[in-house]
Amino acid sequence: MSYVIGVDLGTSAVKTVLVNRSGEVLFESSQPYPLYQPKAGYSEQNPEDWVEQTLVSLRKLMEMSNISAEEVAGLSFSGQMHGLVLLDKDGQVLRPAILWNDTRTTAECRLIEETLGADLLQIAKNRALEGFTLPKILWVQKHEPEIMEQAAVFLLPKDYVRYRLTGDFAMDYSDAAGTLLLDIASKSWSQTIAEAFSLPLSLCPRLVESFEEVGTLLPEIAEASKLTANTKVFAGGADNACGAIGAGILNEGQTMSSIGTSGVVLAYEERKELDFEGKVHFFNHGEKDAFYIMGVTLAAGYSLTWFKDTFAKDLSFDELLSGIDAIPAGSKGLLFTPYLVGERTPHPDANIRASFIGVDAGHSLAHFGRAVLEGITFSLRESIDIIRESGKTINEVISIGGGAKNETWLQMQADIFNSRIVKLESEQGPAMGAAMLAAYGCGWFDSLQACAAAFIRPAKTYEPNPETAVVYNELFALYQKIYGQTRELNEKLAQYR
Repeated sequence: MSYVIGVDLGTSAVKTVLVNRSGEVLFESSQPYPLYQPKAGYSEQNPEDWVEQTLVSLRKLMEMSNISAEEVAGLSFSGQMHGLVLLDKDGQVLRPAILWNDTRTTAECRLIEETLGADLLQIAKNRALEGFTLPKILWVQKHEPEIMEQAAVFLLPKDYVRYRLTGDFAMDYSDAAGTLLLDIASKSWSQTIAEAFSLPLSLCPRLVESFEEVGTLLPEIAEASKLTANTKVFAGGADNACGAIGAGILNEGQTMSSIGTSGVVLAYEERKELDFEGKVHFFNHGEKDAFYIMGVTLAAGYSLTWFKDTFAKDLSFDELLSGIDAIPAGSKGLLFTPYLVGERTPHPDANIRASFIGVDAGHSLAHFGRAVLEGITFSLRESIDIIRESGKTINEVISIGGGAKNETWLQMQADIFNSRIVKLESEQGPAMGAAMLAAYGCGWFDSLQACAAAFIRPAKTYEPNPETAVVYNELFALYQKIYGQTRELNEKLAQYR
């Protein structure tokens, strides 16, 4: 037998999965690491924690599986995007990593927009947001110049772990796309952007494909992980790109809805000349010469968690949602906007906040629960519509994450998106995508599409109810008015938070 390993380096933990040639996840292991917030808005981690816990997770995976190390053909990575790791000329970390959810860089974002103007969207295809990597580099350049002077190269989180495992500096296109330093269409580092901020291009590592072999394990790493030094290591990809691969989003017309803490709508795309004016993200895919369009709802599953913890703390999620199937579409005239922590798509607005509109004395907990689910799904529908407006047909959506765990919510997605919804038999998300990159890189399959056909199996489909879809279409038009009519109120309320 032979196996591959997918390593998913998340924000709170690293997850490893052992997958066989049939795409079955036989064993998995997860190891947490701490998050540091030294000041309000700061979010940092120690890169060494990632390495140590990845090795622990790999070792536990091998011990519980009891397979021979020689049977592991290769491994690859998925990783949290945007995080900045600065290294000196000797490959030593210069400061804690600044993570994707760090918000200290608002001034740097404005500087990028003012300096680059229209070139930013022309080259990088994305707006300057606090989460991206370039603003973090500019923050260090301004506030920690002594650190910046020592910096020889920057890496993203999973690339640092891979460097420590192999000794090789590299970054794949899908993760590089989230730095604001990559020319998305030409798949090259942008000299225009780097020079605008006096950054040497030597700061950027070499670019590789996600399925490209970048080395084998260093002897001491092989010993610590209970693998062999011959284990092939493949570059891997950004967590969203790997999530798309793990859900089989590898052909034109394929779209995914992922509802975790945040919510993502992601569609496969081959047209590199598209211009969404920054309304959605446009990144390189893990598939060669392909892209993906992505809209983000910042508080998707988080909205449901907040609602339960605030108003129904003693109930489980199943108990909270048990009565929503008896509530009609529209929750008897109750609408919810999931702007608890601001919003990303289509309104990149840090000040906007959530609303319940139409609260009536006749509304029960179940009405509010259903309204929360509907509001989250309406927000995702906004991303669906932007993608459809680009000329793309969306007749089917793969639903993963928390939104795929409730039958009523799955049907609600079908009705609000007016599209067939597919639930997968086994859902491992980015970790599976990483394993698939390793399987393809090892030559098990002629293409990622062939790998997906073997590894990914649908479990159930949900077709839209035409009558309910009409009702939701009318309610969606009302939902879309709430942002414009509450924006000024929220800007004024921000001073009281």
